[in-house]
Amino acid sequence: MREDVGRHNAVDKVIGAALMDRKLPLSDWTLVVSGRVGYELVQKAVCAGISALVGVSAPTSLAVDLAGEFGLTLLAFARNGQAKQYLPS
Repeated sequence: MREDVGRHNAVDKVIGAALMDRKLPLSDWTLVVSGRVGYELVQKAVCAGISALVGVSAPTSLAVDLAGEFGLTLLAFARNGQAKQYLPS
């Protein structure tokens, strides 16, 4: 777990720590963010080999398209033990 005021910075810290520990690709990891999932976060997840991405609010349409293109499992509106699964559909 890594924290930062900006969700992009927090994701960079997670992936950077994994890189330093020689754990890439992260194919058995799920990335959970406390904000909106945009295409930039999908790009970072795909580049790190992460298999699933979860956010607490709506993903952008570009994020959904990009996740689908690369086979990334995408969930959103994750609250109270529930989430909406966008991909795979």
